Amino acid sequence: MKIAFLADPLSGFKIYKDSTFAMMREAVRRGHRIFAFEQRHMALEDGIVTADVTEITLTGEPDEWYRLGAQQSTRLSEFDAVLERKDPPFDMEYVYGTQLLDIAEAQGARVFNKPSAIRDHNEKLAILQFPQFTSPTLVSSDLARLRAFHAQHGDVIFKPLDGMGGAGIFRIKADGMNLGSVIEMLTELGTRTIMAQKYIPAIVHGDKRILVIDGKPVPFALARIPQGDEVRGNLAAGGIGRAQPLTERDREIAEALGPLLAARGLLLVGLDVIGEFLTEVNVTSPTCFQEITDQAGFDVAAMFIEALECRVGQAAGQG
Repeated sequence: MKIAFLADPLSGFKIYKDSTFAMMREAVRRGHRIFAFEQRHMALEDGIVTADVTEITLTGEPDEWYRLGAQQSTRLSEFDAVLERKDPPFDMEYVYGTQLLDIAEAQGARVFNKPSAIRDHNEKLAILQFPQFTSPTLVSSDLARLRAFHAQHGDVIFKPLDGMGGAGIFRIKADGMNLGSVIEMLTELGTRTIMAQKYIPAIVHGDKRILVIDGKPVPFALARIPQGDEVRGNLAAGGIGRAQPLTERDREIAEALGPLLAARGLLLVGLDVIGEFLTEVNVTSPTCFQEITDQAGFDVAAMFIEALECRVGQAAGQG
């Protein structure tokens, strides 16, 4: 296969932990050709979506880990698969990129995750489709409602709807210290919608990332454990990752959501679970492949590329 990765600049990859790199390495091991481009390299001209793509050769070296071929303008429909692996922020530029990918799909491109499905599944709001798995939650920009929610539950997490890596997350305890300042800042004085969730004490045991590939859960989660006085377990916020087998509840959540999300065009999903509760549904560029593989010995990248091969094969057969 020819696989094109829509990603952030390769020069910024930390290959010892980067999940996109793990996908690339496994694809090459299986004999596939890999290409890369950034969102700024896409264009629609004369009705056709193209990108200035570059073929990648992996060197096996830790520092200069790739060599680039000549950049060529190529129709996205000429690839067997296009993998959307651009990190948030999920701003309007990101949305425009998914809309170009929509048009490319109509021209025959096979894009994973499906761009319209990415748009339809805000990583915070998507949990509200599954209230049986969530802790008490409020979505609002109204300062009075947010204050009342805190008064009701006493210990609350407030977070923006468009953040990543734990950015902008605040815990306000029962004493209400800084409540006004936090909700005024996050809502920009009541003009931006945010999420409030009842604090889940089980966060001390980790914010678990459960990877679901084509509807099936990876058998190990990565529990991202907060350090010191930090409330956030995100690795980007200093959390320590610990691979562990899925619990019965983890598997219940993953098996309930997995087939439904796969049917919507989401080949790879990262479910975030704290204790018994679903807290996020990550669909943009879910990570933790290498941490799980290194610690648990389960080859997540192999499972993913095999699923991709099956999806592409099925699409080709239908075509």
